[in-house]
Amino acid sequence: MRLALLAFRLMCLAWLWPLTHNSSHSAKKRRHKEHIGESTKQKHGGRVDLKLKKLDSTKSLLIKSEQLLRIEDHDFAMRPGFGGSAIPVGIDVQVESIDGISEVNMDFTMTLYLRHYWQDDRLAFPSSSNKSRTFDARLVKKIWVPDVFFVHSKRSFIHDTTMENIMLRVFPDGNILYSVRITVTALCSMDFSSFPLDTQNCSLELESYAYNENDLMLYWKNGNDSLRTDEIVLSQFFVEDFQPSFGLAFYSSTGWYNRLYINFLLRRHIFFFMLQTYFPTMLMVMLSWVSFWIDRRAVPARVSLGITTVLTMSTIITGVSASMPQVSYVKAVDIYLWASFLFVFLSVIEYAAVNYFTTVEEMKRLRKAKIPDSYDANQAMAFDGCFHDNDIDLTPFPDTTSTSNTERNTQSRNSTVSGPTQGTRLRRKHPLLQNLSFIMSNSYMIDSYSRVIFPLAYLLFNIIYWSMYAS
Repeated sequence: MRLALLAFRLMCLAWLWPLTHNSSHSAKKRRHKEHIGESTKQKHGGRVDLKLKKLDSTKSLLIKSEQLLRIEDHDFAMRPGFGGSAIPVGIDVQVESIDGISEVNMDFTMTLYLRHYWQDDRLAFPSSSNKSRTFDARLVKKIWVPDVFFVHSKRSFIHDTTMENIMLRVFPDGNILYSVRITVTALCSMDFSSFPLDTQNCSLELESYAYNENDLMLYWKNGNDSLRTDEIVLSQFFVEDFQPSFGLAFYSSTGWYNRLYINFLLRRHIFFFMLQTYFPTMLMVMLSWVSFWIDRRAVPARVSLGITTVLTMSTIITGVSASMPQVSYVKAVDIYLWASFLFVFLSVIEYAAVNYFTTVEEMKRLRKAKIPDSYDANQAMAFDGCFHDNDIDLTPFPDTTSTSNTERNTQSRNSTVSGPTQGTRLRRKHPLLQNLSFIMSNSYMIDSYSRVIFPLAYLLFNIIYWSMYAS
């Protein structure tokens, strides 16, 4: 009987021992938390850290999202609907800025927000509130996303300050919005035949790299409204138009691919080039005309003025060429600069002709005139390069008018009135040759004509030039 009673007591103790141990352990844990709470409260002046009272719910958020989206249950290396029809992927672009346009490299740099829209039933999840879930770049690496790239791009990168600028938004029905902020430098084939009075048509092209039109169909999400721009201000260009378009690209080894275009039209500011190129060129040409009003015997003044204008025009042409790509065709600015250089060069040639004809004219007079013994011709030539009329004692020419008239009247009276005999030909000197000979014998008239001809010719050139390229 005693043994039975002792066995019963041992069984009761064995049954009550776990309950007593758990209650004592809970009491110790509760006292430990109260001690931590009191120490924290004393440390922070009575403020209680709420994070210590609650469990950290963010630790298991990613795990819960992956479980909710069933990421581990699917192979996201394959596109949605693999083996079926092509998956449609809508594109929406917002251009933030055009950071630079380089004529030398023939490219442009653009920062934009690129948004993709598609549906992946593998990521659908139940939701009572029908609210979407937003994730960052960490989840993007675990699912399938379109492999869109920029055709003819030289450099591109996704912004990563302070985190990668990537956003993924998943809706309960499996619709997905994937947005990235990208800066891309792409090629723009520019035509400089009208530079700097030109307009450039550039385009940024988007295309899937791996999936052709049988697997992926790119399209603009909202038609022409899929391309939006902020206010863009450039230093050298007006942005006249932004226009989306669509096309197909064929590769012989892989087939046809959908391609989207972001077309924009740029018109160059002309005022900068007017100040830096056109106005200085006009002034140099006009400065070369000053020599027409300088005395033809002032050789040092006219020669130095002509050489200075020629060298200045050469410097302007070199500076413009250094800032432009080495193209194989003639630009509009080249036509203007070289035509102006020709006017400056002709003004130098004009004075060379004036000086030469003056020297020839005075040499002829010296041959026909009587030179005094006291006249030193070498000394006069050494001074300014030509002879002086006032230093020469020219004898008057004999009056041959009356003598020639008398002889002509006598011959006419003695001769019979008849036509020209056989074998003779009447020759009449051409008026143009007569005028040219007259100008050569009066070289000072070359300057007089140049004062009118050069400005009128340059004015006519400017009218034709600006009417052709400024329209």
